[in-house]
Amino acid sequence: MRYFLFTLYLITCLPALSQTPGKIIFTSQPAPGAAIPTPYTLTPKSDLFFTVHLDSPLVRYLHTLAPEVSQETLLQQGNYQFSLYVDKHLCYQSNLHPGAPSAQSKINDTLLSKPLINHKAASPMWSEYYWMRFLNNGGDSALTEGPHLLSMEIRPYFNDPAKGVKTGGLIASGELPLIVKRKPVIDTAKVVLNTPAPYPGLPVSRGGFDRNTIKMLKGNIEEGVFQKITSIAVIRNGQLIIEEYFNGSGRDSTHDVRSVGKSFTGAVTGIALRDGYLKSEDQPLSDFYDLRQFSNYSADKAQTSLKALLTMSSSLDGDDSDEQSPGNEENMYPTDNWVKFALDLPFNRSRQPGEWHYFTAGVVVLGDVLHQRVPGGLEQYADQQLFRPLGISHYQWQHTPQGVASTAGGIRMNTLDFAKFGLLYQQQGRWQGKQLLPARWVQETFTHHRTIPGREHEYYGYLFWNKTFRVNSKDYEAYYCSGNGGNYILVFRHTPLVIVITAEAYNLPYAHPQVNTMLQQYLLPALLQ
Repeated sequence: MRYFLFTLYLITCLPALSQTPGKIIFTSQPAPGAAIPTPYTLTPKSDLFFTVHLDSPLVRYLHTLAPEVSQETLLQQGNYQFSLYVDKHLCYQSNLHPGAPSAQSKINDTLLSKPLINHKAASPMWSEYYWMRFLNNGGDSALTEGPHLLSMEIRPYFNDPAKGVKTGGLIASGELPLIVKRKPVIDTAKVVLNTPAPYPGLPVSRGGFDRNTIKMLKGNIEEGVFQKITSIAVIRNGQLIIEEYFNGSGRDSTHDVRSVGKSFTGAVTGIALRDGYLKSEDQPLSDFYDLRQFSNYSADKAQTSLKALLTMSSSLDGDDSDEQSPGNEENMYPTDNWVKFALDLPFNRSRQPGEWHYFTAGVVVLGDVLHQRVPGGLEQYADQQLFRPLGISHYQWQHTPQGVASTAGGIRMNTLDFAKFGLLYQQQGRWQGKQLLPARWVQETFTHHRTIPGREHEYYGYLFWNKTFRVNSKDYEAYYCSGNGGNYILVFRHTPLVIVITAEAYNLPYAHPQVNTMLQQYLLPALLQ
């Protein structure tokens, strides 16, 4: 109570706030500096930062909105409201989540310098996500090619649960004349496609494709229209036909493809069934664990099948798309035992039997079952029974806290080795005359076991996704592995085509949509002519 009175005394005894809004200066460098010479040319490769000069720290403005509440409450329920205008028309307005910037920044800082676009950053800041939301909520269509005026306004807001949101007056503003050139003109005569060389297990194709369309794609990647793409490889009729690398990547580069690795777990499961180390994908968890030794025991939980884990449809209370879900993967990673985390989860009786929900922890359990049952453990068994027969020797697993190969995702290998994995499935499990995967397992994997909620005509097999592409008035069905960042291995069902795309757009909202555009508008039309 004394702290609150002291804080309130300090705030109320400070000089009155200036009625003149602070300035927002736009720069092309991360550190506060001179404003950008205008007009600024905005291309797909441009960086854009802003620096806000405030008369007082944010907490003082918040105090004027709710003088009766404590500083702690102000910081928990208040923040900046950002508004972006294009040509004086409001495009996007957002009350920032109270979690960012930090509480200390809100108490002390009168200078706020953040990126809107920063191509060099490994992971985006809250301000960059704000810019992406702006683009997705009208900014993209407003920033047509040519001259525009970009304006930013900042106000304080306080969210009173009883009275609603109260917004204060303007505390900072700035504008930047732009020349928008986000659609580069690609001269295909100057774009040189890579000539693939033979790779063990992948001979080079001499077949044709629409080279100009692929040149347009390559040019757009190089100009930054499609961002953070690291490689593209295409196998047609079992032969390497397209092989391109970007952003410092090369043939020998290994890629962190995140959840693409889950599909490798499905392959090893099929091999373990072939070898008799598992009896059936219908085996329940009670065959492998004494679930009474874990929290939230129930007979239904004990009967959860391996198939339910393979199809992301168990009733364990985990859903990676729900931040409030007890079994969300972000709750698993900080623990010292991921398997225990998963098996401690309660059985969710509100979930419909067979309802699909993305559940990484369930795949970790599947990996642990394999590790228990196969000789030498999961990592050695996968090497001997899957990777070596495919000629894959340069790869790297991530590991659980117990040192077991992580089936949550993240296995690293080069692009063409990922392509060989996809080709193995397209060839019904056969590789160079040998049946590495049972044909029955490939058939079961490539089955519409579950419907993906909220996606029309999209399904899930055994740790493979499924969708159908429409190209030139024809349908092309594909099963595919998918990982955070825009990573894909696509295996087409009735067309002898395997496409691998690797990317590093981790946690970015454009990661998967841009790959879909690359496939629909460039790769598939060029290859299916």
